[in-house]
Amino acid sequence: MRSRYSAYCTKNAQYIRNSYAQSEQHNHSIEDILAFADAVEFIKLEILDTEDTQEGSYVEFKAAYIADNKSCMLHEKSFFIKESEQWKYLNGTIYPTPEKKINRNDDCPCGSGKKFKKCHSN
Repeated sequence: MRSRYSAYCTKNAQYIRNSYAQSEQHNHSIEDILAFADAVEFIKLEILDTEDTQEGSYVEFKAAYIADNKSCMLHEKSFFIKESEQWKYLNGTIYPTPEKKINRNDDCPCGSGKKFKKCHSN
């Protein structure tokens, strides 16, 4: 999970695509992955829970990001399976989270202590 988050932060679309389960890779092009990674700026990852089952493992997380001057949160319970001794992302349940418009003089949601206009504003 953390490696996928890091790959989104560094815009490593090939790694992200390769980390999908084989049955899902055809649904996610390098171009689509890169377009999303380019459109957002991830600022924080929080792992909320993990659960192992016989079929695979679940990871519930929240990933905070900034997109279009909005503070956004991806809250998901992801399901990973093992393929060729490597963990691969199969699918997940996304929980709705509200977006919040960030004004120029608001504190930056990244936690830097700076105003948004001096930190992550476009």
